[in-house]
Parts: sequence; structure tokens; C-alpha cells
Amino acid sequence: MIGTIKSFFGVFTLFFSARFGLEAPALHFGFLYITFALYSKVSGGDNKSPLSLFKRMTELRKAIGELVEKHLPDETHFVVEVKLEENAGKTKILILIDADQGVTIQACAKLSRAVSGELEENEMIGEAYVIEVSSPGLDFPLSSARQYQKNIGRELKLTLNSGIDVLGQLLEIDATGVKLLVKKKEKGKKATEEELHLPFAEIKKSIVQVSFK
Repeated sequence: MIGTIKSFFGVFTLFFSARFGLEAPALHFGFLYITFALYSKVSGGDNKSPLSLFKRMTELRKAIGELVEKHLPDETHFVVEVKLEENAGKTKILILIDADQGVTIQACAKLSRAVSGELEENEMIGEAYVIEVSSPGLDFPLSSARQYQKNIGRELKLTLNSGIDVLGQLLEIDATGVKLLVKKKEKGKKATEEELHLPFAEIKKSIVQVSFK
């Protein structure tokens, strides 16, 4: 541990912004963003070499990921990403979670408090830090099978490793990839539709497209 925590104070802030998503049968708003910030003053020192810093951040990220899994509200919630950044002696912890039926402000706040509490109690982090817990926005790429599953029926824009973009309605997902309903247009001909299976190994990025219909 870098040093002994001398004092800390907490700042809790909530941010709510609009996220467009289509949950059958109605359109709803639901992008949640919560920040729970804890700042601590420390004494002592440590080796700040790039290698030691990378190792410490890697170990801390793994430990925080385990705490997040431990304190998820229930089995319908899952972790999307845990990311750590260090800037000017302060560590920023970004936690993204999702759920089969959507994430609530209460779930984010409860998780933030639980993780922060264990970090302090077990003295897992010594320097000043800030924690941000939120659900991913629509512009955040899909990264897990459960995220694809909850977006069946929606239109996706897939960027392939080859650089080609594919736009289509997500029909289903299996262990190897996804099936899209893609519209094909040829000059002078009526547009047609075809089902296209794309392996996960060929997909670089998947973004849900906003529909206002």
C-alpha cells in the first residue's frame, strides 16, 4: 500500500442524461450516470516506475472487478467494464454495469457505496481516488453475449475487422456469432432482405442504432 490514509471526505453527485432505447412495445429513456467520489490524503511513498505502476494498476483492477461482481444487485445485472486511470496522483475508477431489464439509479448508487466501503475498510487503495458507476450509453460498443441478447430486434451497426460496416436488425445470437436481417439495394431494382450470420471473430465493434419510429 502506498501510505496510510490520514483523512478523507466524500462527495456524492448524480448525473442523469437521456438515453434512447426501444423496449417493446414503447420507447423509453434510461441512460443512468452516477458518480461517487472519495478523496483521501496519504503519506508515504512508493516506486513510481512505469512497470511497478502498471503491475499495481492491473492487480487493483482485478481486485475491484471481484468486488463489483460480489456486490451486484442480483443475477440479472452484469459487469461490462472496470477501467482504471491515474492522473496527477489521483486514481479514477470507472465501473460500467448493465442488466437484462435495464439499470436503475438506485442500483448504481448502492454498488458505488458498497465498493467504496470495501476499498476503505480493507485499505486497498492509498492515494486520492474517484469512483464512477454507470450504465453504458448507446454509443458504447456491445461487448458481451448478454448485451447482444437484450438488444435482439434492434438495429445494429457492425464494423468488421476488414473495415466494412454492416447495418441490420439483430435476429438472434449463438455461441459463434450473430444473425442480422440486412437490406440489399441494387440500382434499378427493388430492395431485398437477407439473413447474414457474422462470427464474433470478424466483428470489431457493434453499436446499437437509435430509432425514432
